[in-house]
Amino acid sequence: MSDIILGIESSCDDTSAAVLRDEYLLSSVIASQKVHQVWGGVVPELASRAHLMNIVPVVDQALKEANVTMEEVDAIAFTRGPGLLGSLLVGTSFAKGLAISSGKKLVDVNHLQGHILSCLVKQEGKDTPSPTFPFLTLLVSGGHTQIVRVDGHFEFEILGQTIDDAVGEAFDKCSKMMGLGYPGGPVVDKLAKEGDPLKFKFNLPNVGGLDYSFSGIKTSLLYFLRDRLKENPNFIEENKADICASFQKALIDILMKKLILAVKQTGIKQVSIGGGVSANSGLRERVAEEGKKRGWQTFIPEFKFTTDNAAMIAISGLYKYRRGEFCSLERPSVPRASAMNQSQK
Repeated sequence: MSDIILGIESSCDDTSAAVLRDEYLLSSVIASQKVHQVWGGVVPELASRAHLMNIVPVVDQALKEANVTMEEVDAIAFTRGPGLLGSLLVGTSFAKGLAISSGKKLVDVNHLQGHILSCLVKQEGKDTPSPTFPFLTLLVSGGHTQIVRVDGHFEFEILGQTIDDAVGEAFDKCSKMMGLGYPGGPVVDKLAKEGDPLKFKFNLPNVGGLDYSFSGIKTSLLYFLRDRLKENPNFIEENKADICASFQKALIDILMKKLILAVKQTGIKQVSIGGGVSANSGLRERVAEEGKKRGWQTFIPEFKFTTDNAAMIAISGLYKYRRGEFCSLERPSVPRASAMNQSQK
């Protein structure tokens, strides 16, 4: 008998709902918030207000597109953390209220674990391979940069992580320094396709083990732009594609150096990527290239599974539901949580 899971995601500025039948995606609806572009970053209060407006129509649309009624749903999975507290509270409160009114089981999901397990979502008519355990995940986003060993649906070991800033923040700061707008990652990626990645050099960090650091390279870019603008006030405008291409290459070099080392140290040659930065075309191409060269089996998500989405929440919720791990109504949201923290108590 099939298990039907309704997933709800509201950790940041996207309101999303998805329906799965077992591992197969029946629907996925996302309402994005454009208001934050004016401010150059997500404004928490505006984000939570937008979630309040979006969550009912988004969930309703997901059920309609899946041709599923609440009576047929077995469990409601929701993002409990990490994320913005106000945004999480909207999704958590709605999921709890819906569980009470419908009498359905409630499952809390760790947002980071959702990104890691998103590669297990299947789609009808698409023969997309999924990794088997164990596999490695490069988890990259605006708030996290980690290499995670995955030995089971909820057996995670963080092998390395950033000791300061996340790679997604580095992309956003690059865009902000150059006056390119928000969100920075897609803008930098688009311009990088038109530029020469070997035109400029930036100082790369020297951090031991499998850990990352991105604060230094942001400073390197800052001083580089400051010095060049003194010589030529139009330097950014005249060289923005080359700057983006060179800076993006440097960030990807940093990511790949440690990922290659992690594969060597563990002997695990199944490699996936996840998180918002996994949408970056340069990173996707580089992972695929290294995989072919080094004999890895790589799992690169579709773009719709890279950003925050409820399909990844539903797949995580499915496995917790099958384990009988349910969430009590008293359990609060957790703005700060590690991918290692399964129970999120």
